[in-house]
Amino acid sequence: MNTFLFKSGIFSALLFCSVSIAQTGGGMWIPNELPAKDMKKLGLKLKPKEIFDPQKPSLEDAVVHFDGGCTAEIISPKGLLLTNHHCGFDNIQSHSTVENDLLKNGFWAKNLSEELPNKDLEITFILDIRDVTSQVLLGVEEQFSPEKKQEIIKANSDKLIADEPKSNSFQGAFVRAYYTGNKYYLCKTETFKDVRLVGAPPSSIGNYGVDTDNWVWPRHTGDFSMFRIYADANNQPADYSPNNVPYQPKKYLPVSIKGIKEGDFTMVYGFPGRTNEYLTAAALQQTVEIINPNAIALRDANLKNLIEKMKLDNATRIKYAAKYASISNAWKKWSGETQGLTMSNAIEKKKVYEQTFQNRVNTNSNFASYRNLLPELNQLYSEINSYQLAETMLNETFSVNSETFRMASWLNSLVKSYESKSNYDKTKQAVLGRLEGMQKDYDSELDYKSSAAVWNMYQNKMNSTLTLPSVSLDELWKNSVLTQNVDYKVLFSNDEQLIATLKNDKLISFVSSIISQHQEAISPKFKALKAKIDEKQKQYMEAQLKVMSEHTFFPDANSTLRITYGKVKGYKPKDAVYYNYQTTFDGYMEKYIPNDYEYNVLPQVRELYAQKDYGIYAQNGKLPVNFIATNHTTGGNSGSPALDSKGNLIGLNFDRVWEGTMSDLYYDPEICRNIMVDTRYILWVIEKIGKANHLIQEMKIIK
Repeated sequence: MNTFLFKSGIFSALLFCSVSIAQTGGGMWIPNELPAKDMKKLGLKLKPKEIFDPQKPSLEDAVVHFDGGCTAEIISPKGLLLTNHHCGFDNIQSHSTVENDLLKNGFWAKNLSEELPNKDLEITFILDIRDVTSQVLLGVEEQFSPEKKQEIIKANSDKLIADEPKSNSFQGAFVRAYYTGNKYYLCKTETFKDVRLVGAPPSSIGNYGVDTDNWVWPRHTGDFSMFRIYADANNQPADYSPNNVPYQPKKYLPVSIKGIKEGDFTMVYGFPGRTNEYLTAAALQQTVEIINPNAIALRDANLKNLIEKMKLDNATRIKYAAKYASISNAWKKWSGETQGLTMSNAIEKKKVYEQTFQNRVNTNSNFASYRNLLPELNQLYSEINSYQLAETMLNETFSVNSETFRMASWLNSLVKSYESKSNYDKTKQAVLGRLEGMQKDYDSELDYKSSAAVWNMYQNKMNSTLTLPSVSLDELWKNSVLTQNVDYKVLFSNDEQLIATLKNDKLISFVSSIISQHQEAISPKFKALKAKIDEKQKQYMEAQLKVMSEHTFFPDANSTLRITYGKVKGYKPKDAVYYNYQTTFDGYMEKYIPNDYEYNVLPQVRELYAQKDYGIYAQNGKLPVNFIATNHTTGGNSGSPALDSKGNLIGLNFDRVWEGTMSDLYYDPEICRNIMVDTRYILWVIEKIGKANHLIQEMKIIK
């Protein structure tokens, strides 16, 4: 039982109770504050210090934040990294050409000299995690405005970061809020910047099922890729150099091929991105009725246009592969999220919970200060809904689903920076870099179709709110500098000429007029209401910890190192349907459609299947591929190691079941399952497809 002290109206709250949470409430636990007793009840054999110990080698030394958005793990004494294929996708794509298509054919370096450097790819270790709540909240008083509180919190956090001892220039620190700002931790980091591509299966394995199978079970995807960390001669972080050598880690994970069975303990260690488990029913209703359906509709229009050309043209497929995957990932996730919230009756269950909360604060004088919290939050959500719709429509139309509109908004900000003489040179360089990065994979004609589709949808939703210009998008496209194959370095070489060109560009002016209207009519009201909601949500979190003390509360995910745990387990998504916990290679072949974009199987793989050549990785004559468990994961957990009770690697986390994607907002143990690649399938692909036995020889294999 742990008791934490918070200073937002200082109180003590029982955050962890004796109720076992693994099968009832999920959880994304800070690794130095684990519910060890509950984990042991489920089967964990390790001690807490073996999982996290800043002073001695422990599991966290083998787990890294990969490229800022995924997780990876070290699986050899030579710094060999394992992560998802979709996490390494951008880097695999960057080395691909029509003539040498690594996405399609796969890639396996036969020795260190063949491993490929990757510009801007970084991995980060967590060296320490410390509670700094009292230092961060020093000087914060309840009567201060939210702005004043944040100003003090930032100043205190900045000082803690600056004062943190660092032994080299690659070490750093950050302070992050937990429990909606009721608690703060400092995380000390070390970053390595020389990370090289070692191996990746062909997309017909690494991205098998593409969109149809995304967020779906049963799954048959070998979603993995391999990289290596390089260091200087002293085993220290360094910028890329051909003289760097493979990093020698403090800890690496043994790889188990012993197999799994239903009921086995599992643990996922990684960097989950964002969850919001403690929102109100009104917030969930906003998601289901306003945010998700409109964002889904806009992305659907864009994706249908992109996939049509990607299926017909290899060059387009390569150029748009990563972009398409990024857009479609959220699109399908939101669809499953809405379905899951509806299936779980989450909104009504939240209302029942809130009624219990309200009854307690109404009848207990100790909680009198919280009596108006929920009514005020509900009223704020009622007021913000129309503005939230406008924000969703603007972001999805002008930032996500039209690259041309996005470029126009960048250039509009550059013009404003020039006119206000505010950070112009810095803004100019940033915009130039973005434009050049986008130009490599930009198709003006293709983007026109997507832009026209989302613009029409934007008009239909926003005509009654904003004064929208009547324009011919076709004419704007034909006459804009953005849609021509210009040399941006030349264009940016003369500031006066550049700004004049941008001001006279009618497409940029069109986008500028929409954004300006939005910033005047929508943004101030939305931001003001959102700030009030955030402040009330922080108070509501504080209140729940006090008022609902019989519940187990874990902090929402915030891209920091966490552990979630559970059991290997099938599930029943609907009446008369039950899904087993394991898939096999038989299922991979059952989905095979010759030359299909999503389900093609290479001749070499078909031959191995015909021969049932599974080596030592078979179980009862079948090759395991994927499995599911009750671990509570989210985006950012992609590439996270799935570990057994002794800390051996048994799988690689890469997805969730479609019905359970709502676990970011509401975890339901009946249907929420994470999906993992079985290590036996990973090693089989490396050995039989990649012919890269030298990589397996680096590893410690548990048989």
